[in-house]
Amino acid sequence: MLPLDGIVVVAVEQAVSAPHCTRQLADLGARVIKVESGSGDFARHYDDVVNGTSAYFAWANRGKQSVALDLKSDDGRASIDALLAQADVFVQNLAPGAAARLGLDAAYVTARHPRLVAVDISGYGAGGPRASGRAYDLLVQSEAGSCAITGTPDAAAKPGIPLVDIGTGMTAANAILAALLARARTGKGAAISLAMFDVATDWMGWVLNLARFTGVDPPRLGLSSFMVAPYGAYRTRDDQVIVFGTTNDGEWRRLAGQMLQRPDLAEDQRYASNSERLRRREELDAIIAEWAAAATFDEAADAAERATIGWARLNTPLDVLDHPQLAQRQRWVSTGSPGGEFPSLRPPADCADWDWTPGAVPALGEHTAQVLADFEQPS
Repeated sequence: MLPLDGIVVVAVEQAVSAPHCTRQLADLGARVIKVESGSGDFARHYDDVVNGTSAYFAWANRGKQSVALDLKSDDGRASIDALLAQADVFVQNLAPGAAARLGLDAAYVTARHPRLVAVDISGYGAGGPRASGRAYDLLVQSEAGSCAITGTPDAAAKPGIPLVDIGTGMTAANAILAALLARARTGKGAAISLAMFDVATDWMGWVLNLARFTGVDPPRLGLSSFMVAPYGAYRTRDDQVIVFGTTNDGEWRRLAGQMLQRPDLAEDQRYASNSERLRRREELDAIIAEWAAAATFDEAADAAERATIGWARLNTPLDVLDHPQLAQRQRWVSTGSPGGEFPSLRPPADCADWDWTPGAVPALGEHTAQVLADFEQPS
């Protein structure tokens, strides 16, 4: 038994934000019906590395049923109307204005189906000068200032994972769960609007506070932090990279006095507070870099562990595939796809009472006949 068993979700979705949202609902037990038209969700065709399916699509669409419909045709409209009449949740992230033209925006569908929880995901929200702008993760991260605080002093960068797409999917799933809980009390659904730009600027909130109250844009520091020091990555004698972080004065004193074996630094008033250490970041980085360069990775990690200082290895994705933390905790599961089985990761939230098994990644239109028969309106 899973928490959303019996909940039906209909999604007209593309790319990442909405599919990531509905995959979370599928992982929680919902029946997710993915409505695709033409050649399908364009994320299907980013690449073909997962047995003929794209890496993105395989990640964001397991456990769903794919229904192929032409939403501009009478038959297609009749079919999706039949689905929505019996659905609990509807999610769409079509291009600006497209959902309204099709009569598939949240306000319209909830007016017709008052118990429906419907979510419009857009780039910039209704109104404002960017309302009609197309929005992809890179574009929204750039507009919201995220890229400007990522990278090195010489070059801004986009974080390697699509943070705004993922954040929007998570926020949408959270709102849907809240709306379903409210519906259980009131019997009434909800029309929810969600803008990627609003998610990005909300996640930037603490940075915006810094900028507002200092009048200065935070610097780009690569693997370091402009909030705490010392905090960064250092190369060891055996040419590996270890990452250390301190978040308070007590950790700094342990890092200096125990890990580095430098009690003089631990007691030096020039480094007593985080504000002082931030002003002397380069000095501290040089000291720690010299210490790390004289140690092997294992020696440095052991010293950090004994001083109860947080540390990590700078891993590549290939390293993570064989990470013992994932292997020993059996996080990889075999998952079906149109081209065959592949390993995917279990949902992050575990509960002994949830009987979860991985659903397969669907082929385009694989479930059309089955789903339309299940939801056929009586004549």
